[in-house]
Amino acid sequence: MKTFLALITRRLSAASIWVGSIAVGLIGTSASTMAADTESLHRTTTDLFARFCNDCHSDGESEGGLDLGSLSDDLVDARTFATWVRIYDRVRAREMPPADAGEFSGDDIAAFESAIGPALVKAGRAQSGTVLRRLNRREFENTINDLFGTQLSLARTLPEDGRSHEFDNIGEGLGMSMVHLQRYLDAVDMVMDASVAMTEGPPESGVKQSSYAESQEGKKFIGDVWRAAEDGATVFFEDYGYPSGMLREATVETAGWYRVRVTGYAYQSQKPITFHVNLTSFQPGSEKPTLGYFAFPPGPPTTIETTWWMEPRSMVEITPWGLVAGQHNERQKRVRDYPGPGLAINHVEIEGPIVDPFPGRGHQLIFADVDRRVIEPRNPKDKLVSWYKPKFEIVSKNPIADARKTFRRIAETAFRRPVDAPEIEPYVDLFQTEMSGGATIEEAIRTGVAAIFCSPDFLYFREPAGWLDDFAVASRLSYFLTRTLPDDRLMAAAKSKRLTTQPAALLEQTRRLLASDQHQRFINEFCDAWLNLRDIEFTSPDQKLYPEYDPFLQYSAIEETRSFFAALIADDLPVRNIVKSDFAYLNNRLAKHYRIGIGEIGPVEGPELRRVSLPPDSVRGGILSQASILKVSANGTNTSPVVRGVWVQERILGNVPPPPPPGIAGVEPDIRGASTLRQLLDKHRDLDSCRSCHSVIDPPGFALECFNPIGGYRERFRSLGEGQKVNLKINDRSVEYRLGPSVDASGQMPDGRSFAGFAEFRDLLASDEDALAKALITKLLTFATGREMGFADREMIERLVTKSKVSGHGVKTMIELVVTSEAFRQK
Repeated sequence: MKTFLALITRRLSAASIWVGSIAVGLIGTSASTMAADTESLHRTTTDLFARFCNDCHSDGESEGGLDLGSLSDDLVDARTFATWVRIYDRVRAREMPPADAGEFSGDDIAAFESAIGPALVKAGRAQSGTVLRRLNRREFENTINDLFGTQLSLARTLPEDGRSHEFDNIGEGLGMSMVHLQRYLDAVDMVMDASVAMTEGPPESGVKQSSYAESQEGKKFIGDVWRAAEDGATVFFEDYGYPSGMLREATVETAGWYRVRVTGYAYQSQKPITFHVNLTSFQPGSEKPTLGYFAFPPGPPTTIETTWWMEPRSMVEITPWGLVAGQHNERQKRVRDYPGPGLAINHVEIEGPIVDPFPGRGHQLIFADVDRRVIEPRNPKDKLVSWYKPKFEIVSKNPIADARKTFRRIAETAFRRPVDAPEIEPYVDLFQTEMSGGATIEEAIRTGVAAIFCSPDFLYFREPAGWLDDFAVASRLSYFLTRTLPDDRLMAAAKSKRLTTQPAALLEQTRRLLASDQHQRFINEFCDAWLNLRDIEFTSPDQKLYPEYDPFLQYSAIEETRSFFAALIADDLPVRNIVKSDFAYLNNRLAKHYRIGIGEIGPVEGPELRRVSLPPDSVRGGILSQASILKVSANGTNTSPVVRGVWVQERILGNVPPPPPPGIAGVEPDIRGASTLRQLLDKHRDLDSCRSCHSVIDPPGFALECFNPIGGYRERFRSLGEGQKVNLKINDRSVEYRLGPSVDASGQMPDGRSFAGFAEFRDLLASDEDALAKALITKLLTFATGREMGFADREMIERLVTKSKVSGHGVKTMIELVVTSEAFRQK
């Protein structure tokens, strides 16, 4: 083990030196050529600042936290560079100087841009593309599981990745430590243990049928809490919490893929009954995934089926949704006399484990080049006893040659490129060292394989500065669109060098990956980061204020956003749909929450999300009105126009507002409900140091005030203090909240255009498609390349926006433009 760790440590150190030399070289070159530009910058800005800016930003004055008198012109310094970029942007956008300080003339602005722009471009180029990027923990998990054919939750065992520019795959935020290395080693060992065959044949597969009527739970609760139907089904009339719908008999002992079938029907109901199927376990720390939400119609029993990876001793759990027994709350009376609807479950079937082929992918990856045999027991009858476990050995006339062949084949797959013979020798040396220490051939091979998957050649994207070669492009494309290593077809295109020489070939692979099953990973992970869906569980809505919030709503809200964005790509819909669309992806839970399904649309029934056309006057449609977005941009109690305004500026418009100046206190909501946060912000904006930023931040926040923290539309705020009593029951319980002040969703854009509410604000936002396209293209480039798009990338991004406009700003077209851009194909 010490030899292994020493090998990997040396190789990681070498990688750090390699990337460090690139960074030093680029920065050094930039510093030596920047002096003339800095002199021009200083000469031009001194006069302009003296005439228009110094009264507020010099000689002891530092409005907005900016003191021009102490501002350095050393653009190599990241903090100084960022300040100059902020000045450049505010002047270019005509936000500064303010009207009461005079205005730059056209000649002044032209001189300002020509002096600052080139210097910032050079400095920006020196600071971009120099960070060695490693796989983040989700990319590591996807890659390892795909290579070995496993389904292990490896990401949970690894240190959390740093976030930068909203994403957790940005090189500058992805550090490396000995803790990482040890966790990688543990993860690879787990995968090899799970994938290496330790039996002579595949695990026995079969079908197990279970029913609540014959279960431990059934014997205890049927007749008391659950009803026994005449056909033998067990009927649930409510989600009791306890007893849950756990079915101990519907369990598995071997990890693997299983088909789970549930048979049942809607009992005493004219409408379908919705329910969800979970996996649960008594194992501490085990995952309890939701397999999905389904519905049984009334009439004869029907069957739903889903395929899922199940860990040993995990059990099926079935829970109805939307059923409330109401006045029949005494259990004996409910079971005996209750005439209301229920969920009848006849039985549950589990088929598996599904194994094809045997041995599995990981086993073949490791042992394809060696002869691994069963060690026959001395007494053949030993095979007949229940406790017999076969032992294996590798038979080889030349173990070193076999190990060398194995390591090279695995390394070419793991490193995502051809591998030269000398690169394999350190792993062969490690193999020999292990053998000399008494390890078996198999143990020594496993050590070498672990070293390969803990090597910087696997853990990092090895991308030297300049134009990328075909294999680096293939890796970028694959990890961008499928979040895993290139498949065989993409590697074949890279080997033929078509990805860098034939734009049509690169687009062909892009479109193929966009249509693949694994593309859903991109949808999930990009939306989770870009829109911050990964923090959907960061807060829990106050059940007194929002008693209608439930797990089904949260599940549906996330799927709505992902389905919507997937549709934008699949149909190449215009980017304006992000803020305004004439359709939404809904199911019965979202339709109820959004109050949709009455009048023109008709009822939206069933838990399956489907595309639904919206009436012209609907406030829904587009990402901004989706429950997932409205939840992650609020806390569980109230909303903040500032928080939501910053969210819209950063995520949708691509503008990062500066932090508040030092010493400026934040604005806290009045939890009593006596006043709105808008009223408090009116006083806050009277401060000179706050006005300019809040004129940009607050308008979208005000517009979104018509939505509460869980995405429901509102005309008045809810309160647990002052306000009007509400005569309303949710889940047969009277609500505790009161109605407070009226919502004012009006506002004024920075350019003076006003809006009366969310619908008008949405129209204003959707009218500037170029701004929406620029923001989304920048987000896609950041996610695809693993680095921030800096000042030097602006011209290139503008060109992409211009090309996108020609085709109507289709979202799929934007992805194709990103893939063919110089930023994507260069380091």
